[in-house]
Amino acid sequence: MKKHLWNGFVETVKREVVPALGCTEPVSVALAAAVATRELNCAPTKIDAYVSPNLMKNGMGVGVPGTGMVGLPIAAAVGALAGDADAGLEVLRNITSQDVASAKAMLDTGVVSVGVADVSNILFAKVTVTGGDDSVTVIIADSHTRIVSIEKNGQPLFIADQADISQVTVRENIFEQATAQDIFEFALNAPLEDIDFISQAYALNDELSKEGLTGKYGLQIGATFQRNVDRGLLSGGLLTDILRRTSAASDARMDGAMKPAMSNSGSGNQGIAATMPVVVVAEHVKADHETTLRALMMSHLMAIYIKSYQNKLSALCGATTASMGAVAGMTWLLGGQFRHISNAICSMIGDITGIICDGAKTSCAMKVSSSASAAIKAALMALEGIRVTGNEGIVADDVDASIRNMSALANGAMTQTDVQILEIMVHK
Repeated sequence: MKKHLWNGFVETVKREVVPALGCTEPVSVALAAAVATRELNCAPTKIDAYVSPNLMKNGMGVGVPGTGMVGLPIAAAVGALAGDADAGLEVLRNITSQDVASAKAMLDTGVVSVGVADVSNILFAKVTVTGGDDSVTVIIADSHTRIVSIEKNGQPLFIADQADISQVTVRENIFEQATAQDIFEFALNAPLEDIDFISQAYALNDELSKEGLTGKYGLQIGATFQRNVDRGLLSGGLLTDILRRTSAASDARMDGAMKPAMSNSGSGNQGIAATMPVVVVAEHVKADHETTLRALMMSHLMAIYIKSYQNKLSALCGATTASMGAVAGMTWLLGGQFRHISNAICSMIGDITGIICDGAKTSCAMKVSSSASAAIKAALMALEGIRVTGNEGIVADDVDASIRNMSALANGAMTQTDVQILEIMVHK
């Protein structure tokens, strides 16, 4: 076992699995606006935001918590007027109805603008707030909360230390030394006190799921499953429960529920996809506390490992790769060992690779549901000794090679897919 990697694994999960209130792309814009307003020292009268194409794609049609609206303009406005600049991805946790009314008034008067920045960064947000004779510009880049510069009236107040940025890059490269089996061994053998923090993922995402099952949010996918179980059109059981509870959490999250999700790799939906299927299986097999925590750690760390080979945002739906983390935890809970987990991940790569990300929106809950369905299907196949073989498509015999093949597709040919998706979205 590569125990020298374990501290790095714990640090990575603590950095990548954090609470997030609302979709993380508009929230990133809201955070930049909140930080800018704090430096402005007065209420802004004008807000200008420029974001990377990928951030624009993921922010155009998604609900902003507490506002009843979708899109980046309302996120920028309410973030500037009432955001908590110290709350990270929970920047909007304290907004009130009066704050929302004031933000909507700014939108109505046309003083909030959002455009696409000509930058190479996958994740980038530049927000300028103006009030009186002053203006402040905040830039977030490469991570949803990584502030790289703050300027007031053209003078720098803060510039990120390049040494700090380089150190972050070194930390993120820990997976260059790791394999999927190293993650499996860590999850099973790490001291419980080192991984107990992952229990918060269970708590937060389960609460979000319960909120989604009220039927008040989005496409009501989880609630629709429940209603049809009640009508007798669907039977209950493990598969239905996984789909119902996982999609319900995404329903609520994507339609602006004022409850945080525990995110993974900068995405609430990825956090939901890595959490809820594992939770449902753990409850189904009556797993004890320690077993449940180890399964959740396996899922979340495996999801981060798979995502580490890919751009933060891409044309490949992140819920699919996060569910490949979930299949690890689910397969183990159902009695599988690493060979079964390896086979299950390979089968998922052969099944759902290529599901596109066409922006964050309520219908993402359908993709979360489809990914969860693919995960339990692959887990059950693997336990029966069945998998998509290395002779088929992009799947290799080895799980790590299969992950790299899928990621090469996401980072290569699918970059043009991303361009085409955004072009369609902005012109329809």
